[in-house]
Amino acid sequence: MKITGIDTFTLRVPTVKPIALDLPEHHLVVTRIRSDSGPEGLGYSLVFGGGGSEAVEAYARRLATLLIGEDPLLVGRLWDKMYRADRGIRRVGIAGYALSALDIGLWDLAAKTAGLPLATLWGATTDRVDAYGSGGWGSYSIDDLIGEGTRYAAAGCRYYKMKVHHPDPRVNRQRVEAVRKALGDGVRMMVDVNQKLDVQSAIRQAQMLEDLDLVWYEEPALADDPAACAEVARAIRIPVATGENNFTRFEFRELIERRAARYLMPDVCRANGFTETMRIGQLAAAHQVAVSPHVVHELSLHVAATLPNAFLVEWIDWAPADLFEGMPKCEDGAFRISDRPGHGIALTADAEKKYRMA
Repeated sequence: MKITGIDTFTLRVPTVKPIALDLPEHHLVVTRIRSDSGPEGLGYSLVFGGGGSEAVEAYARRLATLLIGEDPLLVGRLWDKMYRADRGIRRVGIAGYALSALDIGLWDLAAKTAGLPLATLWGATTDRVDAYGSGGWGSYSIDDLIGEGTRYAAAGCRYYKMKVHHPDPRVNRQRVEAVRKALGDGVRMMVDVNQKLDVQSAIRQAQMLEDLDLVWYEEPALADDPAACAEVARAIRIPVATGENNFTRFEFRELIERRAARYLMPDVCRANGFTETMRIGQLAAAHQVAVSPHVVHELSLHVAATLPNAFLVEWIDWAPADLFEGMPKCEDGAFRISDRPGHGIALTADAEKKYRMA
């Protein structure tokens, strides 16, 4: 089997309220891998908010040239070829997104060729992955927060995550407390700083939330600064979660060695695809650290179903109904691995026509 062509394009995907209050659209950089026999592989990277997607697409096109004529089933070899291709460009940021889209497509093709769901191909430990409802953006009113959290709870989610983005930590405290009271004891909460605070501010904010029984305190410091994250983790009583903006197993190794987090959150669309994300998860397992993959639950549930140290997948209901076929449904707070071969996701017949960027 040989790769004969790779289509690369970007979809502009509008969001709905309340997500649209902060992020009116996302961009999906898509790679479609064709071979001389067998199925196509679909890969994509979700660029939250859309910023930089043009650069991601451009670099994905460059990496795609390295794959033409290669055997698509040798995914590890092709990952290494892409990862080591340009010594002057580290596989983080834009380059990490680009490699991810191609690696995801290669794994989709390989699993379809085997006739197996990805999780089964990798040796699944479960066919059901619990989820937490996520959103709670800074521009939401308290009614928006409660409404979103209630909708997730109605789908069976026992966890809800919201942002703590207000410049006044007392206001953040009031917002979290109001939502927690409204959702009741059946739903536990997480909060997300999104790298917006310095070390001392992050510690102060956490201390104001410590009595609320939060599951974790997310991204309290810049992702570029694992030492700062570790300093916060040592100073507060809430477990720290981080990793959505880290891209390689080497970055995650440093987070583990510094004991900077109890929950690691690799994103398969950023962390160099399924190949590297699985390595990150296995590394974390060797150190008794939990993994809770970031967004794109439809892809990351295969990772979570395979890793013994997976905790939850993040569910953000961002995709319009006419974008994907095979989107898993949340039932009783969990997603089941479908029996569709590959990652199980396909673009609808009209998605490219409706959403493709010129």
